[in-house]
Amino acid sequence: MKLSILATLVASAAAFTSQQKTSGSSTALNAKFASKLQYVPCIAAEDLPSPGSATSGVAGGLAICIAVDPKGAVYALGDKCPPINQPLSFGKVNDDGTIQDPVLGTKFSLKTGDVVGKWCPSGVGKLIGGAFSPVGVPTYPVKKGKGTIDVQVDVNAKANFEANYWSGILDAQGKSNGKYY
Repeated sequence: MKLSILATLVASAAAFTSQQKTSGSSTALNAKFASKLQYVPCIAAEDLPSPGSATSGVAGGLAICIAVDPKGAVYALGDKCPPINQPLSFGKVNDDGTIQDPVLGTKFSLKTGDVVGKWCPSGVGKLIGGAFSPVGVPTYPVKKGKGTIDVQVDVNAKANFEANYWSGILDAQGKSNGKYY
């Protein structure tokens, strides 16, 4: 019985993890669109969380966690918390310059996105985390704009990720090259 529960937990965790491709992925070497970094609005300035908390937003099609440390400094990180991609914005912003995964307990540096301390130290995290290598979250430069909190992202990242979806098969428009009529 215990073995079947463990197998179910591991299978559930694997179902929610992103699949890593080794070929055909969109990188700087095979990108169809050149990388274009620019500041884009992520959240309205009035939606900026209070010190010691975080919220989520979208910038350039990417899920972003906007975190404010207890001293008031603003940080932007990827909002997908490894290894099972729950929102990092639900996490706790700590006094030590980290944000803590709300489910598995991993702490990530607000400045670098790197794992700080133990990987998946809490409860079910000990079971799930053992199946995955420790990995951090991306960080992004952030600034206050005119009534917004702006985050610097590659605005072509989403287009490069989706570039190969509609090639070779008829797409929703009925054309095999993905172009519109």
